[in-house]
Amino acid sequence: MNNSSPFAREGYPFIAYSIGLTALFTVAGARIATALYIPAALSLLLALFVIYFFRNPERAPPSDATAVTAPADGVVIVAERVPETPLGVEALKISIFMSVFSVHVNRVPFDGKVIDTFHHAGKFFDARDGRASCENERNGIVLEIAGGARIAFVQIAGLVARRIISYPLVGDLLVRGARYGLIRFGSRVDVYLPVEVVPLVKLGDKTVAGETVLARIC
Repeated sequence: MNNSSPFAREGYPFIAYSIGLTALFTVAGARIATALYIPAALSLLLALFVIYFFRNPERAPPSDATAVTAPADGVVIVAERVPETPLGVEALKISIFMSVFSVHVNRVPFDGKVIDTFHHAGKFFDARDGRASCENERNGIVLEIAGGARIAFVQIAGLVARRIISYPLVGDLLVRGARYGLIRFGSRVDVYLPVEVVPLVKLGDKTVAGETVLARIC
């Protein structure tokens, strides 16, 4: 996902539609009935929200090559070791919840090679619900990193989010901090790291995708 524009490319149709709708109501209000300025104002607010939602800011990953960075903007809602994981073994799980006001462009948390991807259709529980990781619609990537260790990161649809976008394919070499996908509108991303890794974030911490250090893999 190579997109350095100020807005995520997946949002262009939504931005164009909302701006077009605003223009249509505004012209109709001027030519037909001033009462149409009310829906014009509402559609303007919608357009401003859509533009804000699909913002795509630049980020600067830390220079420390051992740092695992957050794949999403949001709040840490899980930071614990769990037995059942996409890696097939016990792992450290760190989950980040994104509200509808978060930047929703997702970024690669660590350098590595994609050795597996998976998609599961599912339900749409609130992304903060403990059942979301195993029952909600989700899309995951498993990376093999230097030294042969594996990590995984999983995009999970939430109560409002109904569309997961992920571009990497098996065999791709991913670079930490690079954009790789997006979820619309409000969701979470789970990161699974080797069980011996020590988390550097705690519940309630805010994260910035591509910049906040979740842990270090030495």
